[in-house]
Amino acid sequence: MDTQRALQIAREAARRALSATPLPLEHCVACGAQGCAPTCPLSRPQDVWLKPHASPPPPPPTGAPSAAELARSIDHTKLSPDATRESIRQLCNEARQYGFAAVCVNPVWVAFCAEELAHTDVAVCTVVGFPLGAHRTETKVRETELACHDGASEVDMVIHVGALKGGDLERVAADIAAVTATAHAHGALVKVILEVALLTEHEKIQACALCDAVGADYVKTSTGFGPGGATPHDVALLRRHVSPSVGVKAAGGIKSYEDALTMLRAGASRLGASAGVAIVRGAPSP
Repeated sequence: MDTQRALQIAREAARRALSATPLPLEHCVACGAQGCAPTCPLSRPQDVWLKPHASPPPPPPTGAPSAAELARSIDHTKLSPDATRESIRQLCNEARQYGFAAVCVNPVWVAFCAEELAHTDVAVCTVVGFPLGAHRTETKVRETELACHDGASEVDMVIHVGALKGGDLERVAADIAAVTATAHAHGALVKVILEVALLTEHEKIQACALCDAVGADYVKTSTGFGPGGATPHDVALLRRHVSPSVGVKAAGGIKSYEDALTMLRAGASRLGASAGVAIVRGAPSP
């Protein structure tokens, strides 16, 4: 299958999914007990939800970005299962100190991070359907709702990898669309994790087309828990196959300033890394 045919198939699948998927959801189940239905953002028109909320990604650096400039592109990440309250507090302290774009944590830590990072410019990001993407769509939506209520303003969701590889593109599109609509209704950005190490070139391209069609804000290379992480080739491929308004997040295996610069120059606009402090400390002195 050539690239244009792969793209055409994906776009047609996304159109069918959007016409069949009940968007918006009838209500946010996390809101019900709080009586906020009259002011619920889900009352906004559907066309508002299915548009990327992110600003156009910045141009790639032409020189060597400073530590402060680089920090603004990093999601300072701790997704390990043995994370403790103190280790998450340290993550937040480092994010505040270095000016990272966001902290990225498991859902149980969102409320804590939102409290720790109140009145700062650091966003709170969490993961949905993580790390396999094999959750039911209803579960992913519920995770998204609860995360937004806890204070997340960014959501990194994992696609249904098996459905993509099996050619069920409508199911993949509907899954992404439901999470995207829910997150956007609560003012949150959505980054869609493709787990590129498991995909063929055509599957990567089709996944980009699906994300683009349903209004995702970013495509993201990897969970960091799969068989491989970000590569410059994959970052460049994703950048070529999403709209200019959609960002690319590179994640998995980014350990140094040089790694980060390579990914940014390949087309990444955001980096996910647990080594954020080491990365910015590797920046050249002014």
